[in-house]
Amino acid sequence: MLTGGGDCPGLNAVMRAVVRKGERAWGDEFVGFRDGWRGVLEADTMPLGVDTFRGTLPRGGTVLGSSRTNPLKVDGGVEACRASLERLGIDALIAIGGEDTLGVAHQLAEASVRVVGVPKTIDNDLSATELTFGFTTAVQIATEAIDRLHTTAESHHRVMVVEVMGRHAGHIAVWSGIAGGATYTLIPEQPFDIDEVCAALARRHELGNYASIVVVAEGAMPVAGTIEVARDEVDAFGHVRLGGIGNTLASEIEARTGFETRVTILGHVQRGGTPTAFDRVLATRFGVAAIDAVHEGRWGQMVALQAGEIVPVPLAEAVGTLKTVDPALYDVARVFFAG
Repeated sequence: MLTGGGDCPGLNAVMRAVVRKGERAWGDEFVGFRDGWRGVLEADTMPLGVDTFRGTLPRGGTVLGSSRTNPLKVDGGVEACRASLERLGIDALIAIGGEDTLGVAHQLAEASVRVVGVPKTIDNDLSATELTFGFTTAVQIATEAIDRLHTTAESHHRVMVVEVMGRHAGHIAVWSGIAGGATYTLIPEQPFDIDEVCAALARRHELGNYASIVVVAEGAMPVAGTIEVARDEVDAFGHVRLGGIGNTLASEIEARTGFETRVTILGHVQRGGTPTAFDRVLATRFGVAAIDAVHEGRWGQMVALQAGEIVPVPLAEAVGTLKTVDPALYDVARVFFAG
């Protein structure tokens, strides 16, 4: 097994379930690759067993460690991974990760490596599965933060900007915005008009509502030519390192409206800590289904949640396109904009 990409509440629950079902029902032996695909490239492993995961069900993070190492950016990376797996005598690989980690798994499957995927992304933007574990935990953390910020916004008659995770999809922003009663929610799928946002806030203040919460996904972008946002640094998978749109937005709101505006960037706090009960159950179901998929020979497939059931889907389907926010859900959020 390996865990790649950003850490996520529920990772340990997945691995715990894989090992428990595999060891007790199938008689499997397990090793874990440390730090994602780096561990595969360097054949860096640790033994895994039922005892390894005792007490880890409520624990965030991953006992295996993670990284954003991309074998596809390494000369001969796919072949090096294959050679490492063969040298270690690995019969099958369970890769737990998001778009990038599973994208590498898909390439390995195309190269005849026996691999099964488990979807993991805070952003909930993987296609073919209705939800990913860790998402509801992130939403709960964001909602609790918004709840707390309402009272300080009201006390000081401020606009509070809350920046949440969401690189290309605004699922966390929309869900937490609706749940937290946000005044306005901005997502990557819909470039925002800063003048429209400020006008809505001004109307709200004219009605005597002197406190507002603006939730913004980290990947949200203004309409071209309205606000300059500099983003240059990229990671091994070519993704721009995000974070900072909240500061830009808060500065623009205060300058254009005169309303005192503060920003809270939740950042990595959304990834850490104890997973919700829902995420623990979903992660456990994914783990059990993943080891069953291995024994059913479902290579090149990923376990997914569809209509309440855990089903296998092709990795190609999972990583082919990003799952963005349903416009109908965003319309629900719009009903309460600047209310």
